[in-house]
Amino acid sequence: MKLDVIRREYRYAALTKQDVNQSPIDQFRTWLDEAKNAAVNDFSAMSLITYDSGSFPQSRIVLLKDINSEGFTFFTNYNSNKGKSISRNNKVGLHFFWPELERQVRIDGIAEKTSREISVNYFRSRPLDSQIAACASHQSEELNSRKELEESFHLLKHELNGANPECPENWGGYLIRPKRIEFWQGRENRMHDRLVYELIENTWKIKRLSP
Repeated sequence: MKLDVIRREYRYAALTKQDVNQSPIDQFRTWLDEAKNAAVNDFSAMSLITYDSGSFPQSRIVLLKDINSEGFTFFTNYNSNKGKSISRNNKVGLHFFWPELERQVRIDGIAEKTSREISVNYFRSRPLDSQIAACASHQSEELNSRKELEESFHLLKHELNGANPECPENWGGYLIRPKRIEFWQGRENRMHDRLVYELIENTWKIKRLSP
């Protein structure tokens, strides 16, 4: 396969200051709805980028579970690698990519834990087996085998006997409060549209970047 000869043009849409919402959160909601309506696979999936001083940046896919005027929320095990990284450096990045719409969104923000109430309420909304899996898994810790994980899951499920487990203390949500949001729309001849919202003195300022 010769990757250097792969080409395609982007012709889906344009992006101008005149067309976007003055609020990046509202603009994001518009794009998220359009991705959903376009049947984009896993349209709520996003890359979460964390960084520890002295280590390499780490990127993984997580699912957006809420968006409001405060920011973007996902849930995880606080003892996972991502949780430990955030505890040491809560400046994080988010990245959405919707190839069907030729769009990307990049977000720089500050991560903070959601309230215990929010975490518990979301945990209880998950399917029972997903709740059990969250309790059975020591996320990011080394396993001797897949069998070890499955045995832990089935043992806990047997002990619960149909009951719901309690939400673990080390499991919950993170709210990412955005400081910078970039909307990228692919265009022909690689003349892409890039509009950036930056939070300056509690006001969102919009500027265009060269592709």
